[in-house]
Amino acid sequence: MTKKNTDKKVEEKKNTKTTQQNKKQQTKTKAAKKPSDSAEDKKKTEKTETKVEKKVEKTDKEIIVELNDKYLRLAAEFDNYRKRTLKERMDLMKSAGEDILINIIPVMDDFERGLEVIDKAKEISAVKEGVQLIYNKFKDFLKQRGVKEIEAKEKDFDTDLHEAITKIPAPDEKLKGKVVDVVEKGYYLNEKVIRFSKVVIGE
Repeated sequence: MTKKNTDKKVEEKKNTKTTQQNKKQQTKTKAAKKPSDSAEDKKKTEKTETKVEKKVEKTDKEIIVELNDKYLRLAAEFDNYRKRTLKERMDLMKSAGEDILINIIPVMDDFERGLEVIDKAKEISAVKEGVQLIYNKFKDFLKQRGVKEIEAKEKDFDTDLHEAITKIPAPDEKLKGKVVDVVEKGYYLNEKVIRFSKVVIGE
């Protein structure tokens, strides 16, 4: 083996050692750098977290302010609605029977004319006819308003329609447990009983 060859080999070994040492140093420096990098990363993440927390806190406050504003508006609207409905109800109560009264006034006029005629009348039949006309007019007016008479005489006694005043012996077997006489007529208003018939029942 020549001297040149041995020198070459020695140099190659030295080169490989230096390259290995360089690699080790690079890895050490990388490892040394990594913790500092991770510390910086931690600081960055902490900062972003605090920013997010602050943002969340702000949005919570904003939500509370919005909800409070909505509540105040709703309360004010409800108060206005309550006052308005109360006023409307009062107005309605004042003028509720206006339409009915307007239509009753002509009947009142007829009664007044009839009373004037009664004083001057010589024939009772004319007076009877006048009273009958007024009665029919008033009956038609009630019918137009949905007021209807409850038929009670000789009907089965019904507690939903009739109010028994007294009981008497039935003049006929067929009238037992039925209405024998009507003391005071009852009335419906659109199929609803507004006054019960006061009746006498046969037993």
